[in-house]
Amino acid sequence: MFNGLGNLAQIMKSAQQLQGQMRELQQKLGELRVEGTAGAGLVTVIANGQLTVLECRIDASLLPSNDQEMLQDLIVAATNQALEKARQAAADEMSKITGGLGNLSGVGNMLSHLTGNGQ
Repeated sequence: MFNGLGNLAQIMKSAQQLQGQMRELQQKLGELRVEGTAGAGLVTVIANGQLTVLECRIDASLLPSNDQEMLQDLIVAATNQALEKARQAAADEMSKITGGLGNLSGVGNMLSHLTGNGQ
């Protein structure tokens, strides 16, 4: 009869450990930096693991060209590349925490909350 209580205590302990790991993951994702580039490096976007764009660098050679449409397209491409890398890095970090637990229901939702997409 009391064996079930021991299992419950173990589950609660595991849940607390997972919460601590999730807090660490959120901090780690905030510190993570990924880079996306477009136009052979003419536009570079830097984002963090929480999918926040931190920086956008535009090569000076693009500025006098007055090709606004091309510049806009390059910024979008570099931003999307940086955010995709951030998503992948976040998924990789999440799998380190959940490794061995299989496909957990709701892990995707937790990841969305960590990266700010679920708010």
